Amino acid sequence: MIMPSFYEIFGNIFMLLSVFLAARNTVLTWPTGIIGCILYAFMFFDVNLYAEVTLQAFFIVTSISGWILWQKRHEEPELPVTSINLKHIFIFYITASLLLALTYGGILHSFTDASLPFIDSLVLALSIAAQFLLMRRKLQSWYFWIAVDILSISLYAYKGLYLTSLVYLLFLFNAFYGLHNWRKLEQKT
Repeated sequence: MIMPSFYEIFGNIFMLLSVFLAARNTVLTWPTGIIGCILYAFMFFDVNLYAEVTLQAFFIVTSISGWILWQKRHEEPELPVTSINLKHIFIFYITASLLLALTYGGILHSFTDASLPFIDSLVLALSIAAQFLLMRRKLQSWYFWIAVDILSISLYAYKGLYLTSLVYLLFLFNAFYGLHNWRKLEQKT
């Protein structure tokens, strides 16, 4: 069995801590998430998952934005959980995700030694869609996170990142839990 690297061990510790802190609605979720993303970026670079490295950079930027927004959250009312219609999901989010995955996957395939560039790029693309939907508190973000987690579990296990694969299994359970809770919140509005 392959032993987890320093980056994998501590990246997963910080990512789990970030999710734990987010569930408790504390602003410390953002700096711990940023540290986790930095460690994940090194881990993914080591196994040639370059779209995952790009994704971590995206998450760092959105985490900084989230950190700033959470500092101001007492000034504005909380955004309600709402749904987006299926036509909009298919026309925009799924189409954009597939085009991004094919384009970025093609670039990685042609110009790098990337491992599984199209699957890696699909995780990137679906994660970006999920993050934008989550930031707008759209219920459907959880369906995207579920798809991301299922793809990631398999991808990471294939690359020997068993600890990360296990953590993403926990994230998958969390995504189902989030979907369940947000359905209740949406019904209240």
